[in-house]
Amino acid sequence: MDTEESVVTKQHVSATIYPVLFALSFSHLLNDTIQSLIPAIYPIVKDSFQLSFSQIGVITLVFQLSSSLLQPLVGIITDSKPYPYALPVGMGFSLTGLVMMALAPSYYWILVSVAFVGAGSSVFHPEASRMAYVASGGRRGFAQSLFQVGGNAGSAIGPLLAAMLIAPFGRFNVIWFSFAALTAIVILYRVGKWYKPKSIRNYILRRNKVKAVVQQSLPRKTVIVSIAVLLVLIFSKYFYFASLTSYYTFYLMDKFGVSVQQSQFYLFIFLFAVAAGTMIGGPVGDRIGRKYVIWLSILGASPFTLALPYANLFWTIILSFVIGVIIASAFSAILVYAQELLPGNVGLVSGLFFGFAFGMGGIGSAVLGKLADSQGIDFVYHICSFLPLIGIVAALLPDLAKRSH
Repeated sequence: MDTEESVVTKQHVSATIYPVLFALSFSHLLNDTIQSLIPAIYPIVKDSFQLSFSQIGVITLVFQLSSSLLQPLVGIITDSKPYPYALPVGMGFSLTGLVMMALAPSYYWILVSVAFVGAGSSVFHPEASRMAYVASGGRRGFAQSLFQVGGNAGSAIGPLLAAMLIAPFGRFNVIWFSFAALTAIVILYRVGKWYKPKSIRNYILRRNKVKAVVQQSLPRKTVIVSIAVLLVLIFSKYFYFASLTSYYTFYLMDKFGVSVQQSQFYLFIFLFAVAAGTMIGGPVGDRIGRKYVIWLSILGASPFTLALPYANLFWTIILSFVIGVIIASAFSAILVYAQELLPGNVGLVSGLFFGFAFGMGGIGSAVLGKLADSQGIDFVYHICSFLPLIGIVAALLPDLAKRSH
């Protein structure tokens, strides 16, 4: 690359592009605010349509599967040919789902509406994650954490807004969140204009192909085992998180007799902790190595998860906050670690891991809903408290930080 345009292009993609990262993070906030409305309105939907916990679990399952199944496919397609304006189109699906959710006349229409919101998410996450990777300037952990923290902040804000705007006035008020989707469409269209120039896309594709050849020094078997270990850790994290994101409000109302609005506020505290933990994990992984962050963030939460089912209300809130901070620090480190294992397949890796995470969350919610119906909500928290112990398998991961020196 010896033309002036090529030199400018290389400088462009090698610097950390903060406006793009903040735009992606804010769009992630809006996207996940919309997504978080789904579990936040469960108590309203449960009463409106006289649903069981199993049916609530099916809502989460439909949403998570529609969010997850398409993501690896989107990642594979965009690895070979980026689509800069896929993000605003995907957000259009979420907008459609929101309107349907507000107007849904039956349980089955609720399922259709959450499927639309999930489809929008399946387009958003792998391609937005790729754009964050491109804009990182080499600070991949930081970029991924900044991108992720937007989503976690949105997940925290959603229940709080639901408690203020939806719980007192009814499900129709979901319609007001259409403005969040419209705002995201405008922002993502502008990000697409930055991503569009052919010279930048071609340079990125060539660079990734070269890096795939030069950096892939690990044996194929080691890469396969490492990816499998990371997926097991994702299973542990998101099965446990399903117990908190889908059933935490019911657990607090059942065990401690708090109101719906109080339970939504406590859910906000937990989700705020998740946002804080996400922002911590990426930069710390950049500095000390991602393997150690992964190890500590899963296994390190186990003493607190084991104590949670036996705590009173005050300590339940404290322990859930600590658990949120610790476990949430894992995902950015896991995702960037996987991207470094397969450096030429950023879209595929992002789609696979976001998709698997959402899928595990959905399956976990359905399974735990069935358990809650048959054994009680308290039993769910006793069983799930052991899941972070699976974090011990992180010992099998190779230390990529040492290999890079």
